[in-house]
Amino acid sequence: MVEPRLSRGLRDLLPETVLARQHMIETIRGVYELYGFSPIETPAVEYLDVLSGSAGEEAQHSIFTVSNPEEEQLGLRFDLTVPLSRLVAQHQDLVLPLRRYQVASVWRADKPEPGRFREFTQFDLDSVGADSEVADTEILAAMCDTLDALKVGPYRVRFSSRKILNLLL
Repeated sequence: MVEPRLSRGLRDLLPETVLARQHMIETIRGVYELYGFSPIETPAVEYLDVLSGSAGEEAQHSIFTVSNPEEEQLGLRFDLTVPLSRLVAQHQDLVLPLRRYQVASVWRADKPEPGRFREFTQFDLDSVGADSEVADTEILAAMCDTLDALKVGPYRVRFSSRKILNLLL
């Protein structure tokens, strides 16, 4: 008989948590779409050399490796930035700037500390190929409007960019 159990750092989400999470995600999506950002999706699995090529030493040790029937070296994404970079490099016909958001699970194989998990949801917002700091100020504004829509507060946003500060002033 097999004992029902979960691997360390993983968790089940029951209906109350899933419903609250869905409400939060829909609220965030709504704000981001008001700013003109569009959703994209990328596979959870990428070639290992793509994932590890941009990862530092620490990140390389936290990649879950998987295999397919063709025995290619693959890994589960540890963030959403690497797949975005691959997507932009692979699809040369994309209209830039690409204003995208993505919400998806990511995995890290490192030893989970209390309150941290090996699988978690990441929500990214990016403007790829924008040639002005205005794109960065829009992301800051969208972030603040999102926190307001979620009724999170009080909060403080800190950033370190003289160019953005000059634009905001």
